[in-house]
Amino acid sequence: MNKLILRLLHNFQTLTGLLLMTTAISAYAHRGPADEIDTCRIRVGSEKIHFTAYTPTFTQGTGYCQAIPNIGPTNLVFDYEGHKLRNDTVEFEITKEPEGTRIFHQEPKKIKSGTVNATIDFGKYGAGDYLAHVTIMHQGEKQDTHLPFSVGVEEESFSGILKIAIPAVFIAIMLFFMFRQSKTSTSETE
Repeated sequence: MNKLILRLLHNFQTLTGLLLMTTAISAYAHRGPADEIDTCRIRVGSEKIHFTAYTPTFTQGTGYCQAIPNIGPTNLVFDYEGHKLRNDTVEFEITKEPEGTRIFHQEPKKIKSGTVNATIDFGKYGAGDYLAHVTIMHQGEKQDTHLPFSVGVEEESFSGILKIAIPAVFIAIMLFFMFRQSKTSTSETE
């Protein structure tokens, strides 16, 4: 009987350790290493602009980048990550893809604050793929880049389900094998 209790205690400790490792790995994978590429960052030449989308009607302060889950009023924020762009002319444009229909345009100008805010009601344009265009004019040279994003596509909720389902299945399999092993140990001691 003591062997059975020790075996169950050992299995419980193993399961707890594996569960903690899974949680730590998930947290590290989300944060990533310091040199990881930020998918919300737009590089224009040597400068960087951070893009964030907020849907206050649906999710208050939650920020999104490449997948905006809700269709409706959305605040798009472009933040300069340095001071150099504040002296350059910058143009912003949002298009619906694949048609390339312009739904937002910020005329080329110097943005001394380092932040461009745009409110777009994606309910007027529908779910789908969009493209943020950023163009800077620096010393007569034009540089531009693009950041694709989607609105109203179910990518976010599907990945959320996977984050729950995969550890749950893993735990269920571990419990099954632990139960099976404890039954085998019980029958051996009898």
